[in-house]
Formats: sequence, structure tokens, C-alpha cells
Amino acid sequence: MDKASALSDLQPIIEDLRDGFCVDHMVYHWVNAKGAKLGVGTYSAKWVERYIDQGYLRIDPVIIGCAQHFHPVDWKNLDWTTKAARQFQRDAIDNGVGNQGMSIPIRGPQGQYALFSVSHNCSDDQWSAFISDNRRNLILLAHYFNKKVLEIESDRIGETRAHLSPRENEALTLLALGYNRAQVAQTMAISEHTLRAYIESGRHKLGAINTVHAVACAINSGMIIV
Repeated sequence: MDKASALSDLQPIIEDLRDGFCVDHMVYHWVNAKGAKLGVGTYSAKWVERYIDQGYLRIDPVIIGCAQHFHPVDWKNLDWTTKAARQFQRDAIDNGVGNQGMSIPIRGPQGQYALFSVSHNCSDDQWSAFISDNRRNLILLAHYFNKKVLEIESDRIGETRAHLSPRENEALTLLALGYNRAQVAQTMAISEHTLRAYIESGRHKLGAINTVHAVACAINSGMIIV
């Protein structure tokens, strides 16, 4: 991996890592509000195309759930209760993704957000044993992989830089401090409808998937300090 100088150099590496860990799939992708900006992984081209065509980014519990966490997330612990999420899960399993998975959220400079995921088809007990044996190494690998991608794609870091308006900044700062939306609106002396507009505008500028992700991006980039 040290010798990789282009994103294409990482594809055979992640395939070798998948085989070395004896899992069905291993994937790295850099996510923003419009979808993965870049990525390498072992999912089939058919599944990747279907994922994009179906707009699954907006309903994928892995993407949505991991945006709210800083530590590795076992897919079983995510919210699969909605009809759309269950349908997505069935489709993913049918396309070979596997019935088990773990994703490691990674937050880099200027709000950069990425996921490193491993997935496999096995029993709960087998997966639990695998995670117990490999969790630490997978975390180290995920962050080292992200570090290498940032070196290769350093020009893309600037794309995540945004400039929040004073009101957008204030709204996200109050949310970061733990205020609920009603309290934020009251503090800012605006309606909740207007607050929603500020939050959504800030979210889009930051390339965030949801409000929690927007707050994390703003903190990581130094735009807000709490």
C-alpha cells in the first residue's frame, strides 16, 4: 500500500486484503451528499450499478447509521425496521453482499467522511468470533487506507471546504451543544420552519448526509467550536 500512487493501485490491494481476511467483501468509499465521490471495493459491478440506479444511498441504514457514530458499527445494530430498509437489505443479500457486516466510520480533514466496510455470509456466532479476532486490525487498516487515499487524492480535500453563513453556523453550533430544534429556534428567535431552512442549507454546503453528519463535519473542519 505504501507504493500506491493512484486510486487504481488500491483495487488489487483491497482484493488481496479481502482474501487475506477470508470475507466475501471489503469496501472503502468516500461519501458526500451526492453519493460516493470515490471508492474501491469488491462488490460486483452489477450491484454497484443497481445501488446507484435505485438511489439506495438515501435509504441505506449503513450510510445513515454510521454518519451518527465514531466507532465501528455492526450492521445488525442499525435500524432495519422500515419497509424501505428491509427491501434494500433483501436486495443486497440477493446480490451477494452478505448477511453480516461491519463498517468503520472515518472522519478526516475539512469534514471528509468515509466508510471502510467488511461483509460476509455466515452465522451470527461465526461473525461474532471473526469481529472479536479482527476488530483491532480492521480499524487500523481502515484508517491507514484512508490516509493513503488522502495522499493520492489530496486535491479533492478542497472540495469539501464550505463557508457557512452566520445563521447557519449559529444553528449548527447550538445543535452541537445539545439543544433540540425547538430550543434552537427559540434561542435564535426564528420559526422552526426557518431553522429547518438554515440547517438544510448548511447541510448541503458541507456535503453532509443528515444533520448529525453536518454537525460533525462543521466541528471537524473547525467551522464551529464547542
